[in-house]
Amino acid sequence: MKDIELRIATLPYEHTRALADGTVTVDGARVTHESTPLVSDIFERMVRHEEFDVAELGLTFYLRTLELDDPRFVAIPVFPNRQFRHSAIFVNTASGIEKPADLAGRTIGEFALYGHDAGFWAKGILSDEYGFSPERSRWVVGGFDWPMDPFDFVPQRHPEGVEVTRAPAGKALGPMLAAGEIDALISADVPRCALDGTPRIARLFPEYRSVETAYYRRTGIFPMMHTVVVRRELLDRHPGLARALYRAFDEAKKVTTERYRQARAFNHMTVMAPWFGDLYEENRSLFGDDAWPYGVTANRTAIDTFLRYHHEQGLTRRLLTCEEVFAPDLLTT
Repeated sequence: MKDIELRIATLPYEHTRALADGTVTVDGARVTHESTPLVSDIFERMVRHEEFDVAELGLTFYLRTLELDDPRFVAIPVFPNRQFRHSAIFVNTASGIEKPADLAGRTIGEFALYGHDAGFWAKGILSDEYGFSPERSRWVVGGFDWPMDPFDFVPQRHPEGVEVTRAPAGKALGPMLAAGEIDALISADVPRCALDGTPRIARLFPEYRSVETAYYRRTGIFPMMHTVVVRRELLDRHPGLARALYRAFDEAKKVTTERYRQARAFNHMTVMAPWFGDLYEENRSLFGDDAWPYGVTANRTAIDTFLRYHHEQGLTRRLLTCEEVFAPDLLTT
């Protein structure tokens, strides 16, 4: 592969920093790394205009592009954003919601898109673990703290049996939750009413860390929200590029992992959070030495689960397979 120019866009994660600052390079390429304040801006610029050669993209956004007439992107099994999502479900306690079963028949807000990344994971987990059925609730899509139109740069798909509407003009979901206009909210971001301690606003799972820990111990799944995609025609023109990119992202992550490992001897003095060392050791005991694995093999259960959730919730017409989603030469990673 001859030297090529690559524009890569991700949020400024610590595990991509070594790639962004040139500490780690992509074999056969000269990289310009870009970022934006909102990750959704990267999504839109990539999907709508293909502004980048390689970009972070939410899983649901990527999977929806695969059903377009001319799928333009191929993912590599790199997951720059992961979050447990029991903590993403907020309720107005005046609505009487105390447990997952109480969501049936309620009006639930969802940030930006029916089936956004936090949303399809949360719904899937609620369905698997608590018997939740999305079609039994009413759904309102909008901005979480300020009014916004739903994302329109990917297909807006949902099953016919699910009632989905837009938030009223000039309204956002967080204030609607605080006012009791909706009963619950699933959001990748924490609404201001929850951050401010607004009375009657609570998480559905107040002790979410213990619930999420138990979920991980039981399933082995640390949900991935985003992946990294490459323009398909670029991979066609440059055999070996997918593997070079994967290797670079993986190496950048290892730089950060090693920094944390070495910092144990110095009480993680560069981190402002008190008792961070204890949290680090707790995480090592739960996740092992690699809490954030890349590649197909270590993530196969989680990958198959998100593909199943996406199809079960009517977001893709058929059940996609791992082999259809990731670059062929990376399926053994």
